[in-house]
Amino acid sequence: MELIFLQMMYWILTIVIVLIATYFIVINGMAFGAVPKGKRLKRIKQSKLYRNKQFQNISHTPSIAEGYKMSKVTYDFFLGKKHPLLKPLKEIPSIHTDLKSLDKNTDAFIWLGHSSYYIQTDGVSFLIDPVLSLYGSPFKYFNKAFKGADVFKPQDIPNIDYLVITHDHFDHLDYPTVKSIRDRTKMAIVPLGVGAHLERWGYTEYQLIEEEWETTVELINNIKLTFTPARHFSGRRLKQNDTLWTSYVLETPTKKIFLGGDSGYDSHFKTIGEKYGPFDYAVLENGQYGEAWRYIHTLPEDVIQAAVDINARHILPVHAAKFALALHPWNEPLQKITSLGKEKNLDILTPKIGEVVDLNSRDQQFTVWWD
Repeated sequence: MELIFLQMMYWILTIVIVLIATYFIVINGMAFGAVPKGKRLKRIKQSKLYRNKQFQNISHTPSIAEGYKMSKVTYDFFLGKKHPLLKPLKEIPSIHTDLKSLDKNTDAFIWLGHSSYYIQTDGVSFLIDPVLSLYGSPFKYFNKAFKGADVFKPQDIPNIDYLVITHDHFDHLDYPTVKSIRDRTKMAIVPLGVGAHLERWGYTEYQLIEEEWETTVELINNIKLTFTPARHFSGRRLKQNDTLWTSYVLETPTKKIFLGGDSGYDSHFKTIGEKYGPFDYAVLENGQYGEAWRYIHTLPEDVIQAAVDINARHILPVHAAKFALALHPWNEPLQKITSLGKEKNLDILTPKIGEVVDLNSRDQQFTVWWD
């Protein structure tokens, strides 16, 4: 009996050791980036946004809203009954615009799916949160892109002036994409701490513009970019909130654009509007939401209020139509935002993935392609 007990303990211990070893091997893989260290960590600790060993939101921001339990939310996400339209039943209509052949003098916005988009304005190119892998996760065969939403690949990206990252979650900072375009990227703009990931992937510190909220940087062609607050969280390794998340105000000689990133609704939208608005365009998160996550992801009605708060003339909703990261039907975000926008007399622009939005046009029309 004692021998059997010892054998059982041996196998249990072996399994535990193997699981722990596997975890650390996985978490130290290239896709998981790097932990801020050295000069970067010193800067982080000196930031007024960093308290109790992590970055903080302006308001108290629980990951799960009152009335919900993490265990129930997790169960529903992985094992609960799914809506029949969680994923599209057929291929999503999209346009594979040749980004490399675009006239550099064209002022355009091109949505690449989810929260990835390409902007050309005033002779300068920006690529925001590019996730052009087939999977929106660090692992293959998990969180696969919808068919039709995957038409853009890393090799489609032209030489760009600025790669812009809002935070380090896998559906916004994609290792294969960011590594692939490194030699075509002049500079990368990231919130404080995120530079550690890019440096591990081969970017030099001289390629990085890495700052915190309320910092304004001067770019080429008399363009300014300001790091502004968002209500979210970060982390792609064991520790959460060791890197900052951000929104941006992009101000050019001809227009002003708000790049929202991921954010729950809060007072910061009103503050940004009063300080930096009005905006010609606002790119706002609209999708992958749920009542349980309303503090870290905007519900459609929150998107509308955020657009009003920042005083945006035209709204470009993103964060939908490529991955199923929430439990709502895949096309619900677009259905709701267009309906709510009409009630408030807001100009909601809804291009297909890959469709060129002329940033100098005031009356461009788009089809209801998601129905």
